[in-house]
Amino acid sequence: MQFASVEQQINMNTQLQTLVTLQQAAQNSQALGFVGKTVTVNGSAAPLVNGQAQWNFNPPSPATATFTVTDSTGQTVYSQTATVQPGAQPFSWNGRDNSGRQWADRNYNLSITATGADGKPVAIPTTVVGVVNSVDLTQNPPVLSIGGQTYTINQILSVEQPVGG
Repeated sequence: MQFASVEQQINMNTQLQTLVTLQQAAQNSQALGFVGKTVTVNGSAAPLVNGQAQWNFNPPSPATATFTVTDSTGQTVYSQTATVQPGAQPFSWNGRDNSGRQWADRNYNLSITATGADGKPVAIPTTVVGVVNSVDLTQNPPVLSIGGQTYTINQILSVEQPVGG
């Protein structure tokens, strides 16, 4: 009787391992399907290319927001304060700091701190749009490379079909 129970447990473990393997293979296939696609991801890093970087943000309510662009070391390279209204909208940066100096093309981060009319903080997350260059299937879950930054599949908010694709 004990041997039958142990054998059933071994069979169940083997079946569970097979299911896990099948799920990982499906996840890898899904990740590979993103290569070459333009995606929107939750994130704060965007590339400055030819003097142009862009993020998207979506304030939930009117607020006074300070947009701060930093380099990879965390140094502030640009800062601007503006009144924002609710709704999805872009934030573009031309690569110039507050003194007019042009910064080199590479990735920069955007953070937004905002205060509502009631004086309370308003959380405003940022998203970035980019093309998936590659997928690292050795990671679990697979990791997508977008503009030199890495993201997991669960960070993808939307996917666009390439033109002509």
